[in-house]
Amino acid sequence: MYDSDLNDQREQLVELAMQAIARRGGDISKAILAADTQVTRAKIDQVFPEEADLAAALVERWFRPLVAIMEDVLAADLPPNRKMYEFFARRFDYLRAQFQRDPANFALFVELGDRHWDEVRSYVDLGDHYLSEIIAQAQADGYFAGLTINHSLSLINQMLVTYVQPMFLIMIPDRLSEDKLARIVDTIFAGLSATAGGAAGVSKLRIA
Repeated sequence: MYDSDLNDQREQLVELAMQAIARRGGDISKAILAADTQVTRAKIDQVFPEEADLAAALVERWFRPLVAIMEDVLAADLPPNRKMYEFFARRFDYLRAQFQRDPANFALFVELGDRHWDEVRSYVDLGDHYLSEIIAQAQADGYFAGLTINHSLSLINQMLVTYVQPMFLIMIPDRLSEDKLARIVDTIFAGLSATAGGAAGVSKLRIA
């Protein structure tokens, strides 16, 4: 089988599998896919030799638009603050549109992502890698003084996770907006550094 033929068949089967998941409201296996779609098990085994291959293909398909968004932003000629905003805002816009189109189906795939965390993890790591590149660009321009890239990454992720973690779109969709995101990013670039501002104090908390 030629590689192009195999890729075409993989795409077709992944699309059928995603449709089957939406219809069934639950996870899918190669056996379920064969029974649900009338595609022969032999054909499915040829494209996905292992169950993990099918799961990995489904996760890749779900993340593909998000990866494309991140790569487009990384390639853009933008200052680091605008690039960081776009890095989160464009993914937020995409995820929000998916949620609004079909909340139940969105929640189903989020739940399945939790079950297949081993496959999802590599895409989370990829996002961190791309964000680290933006942080490095910002540090070259004088931002985040005294912080390592990893420390900056951890702090920024904690401040902006609500905009790229799909679960928050399910929990608090009306509280998230591009305007709030922009203000958070502006605040990050205005003051994030290793300099202590006094919040931690120098002594133990005293009860009044």
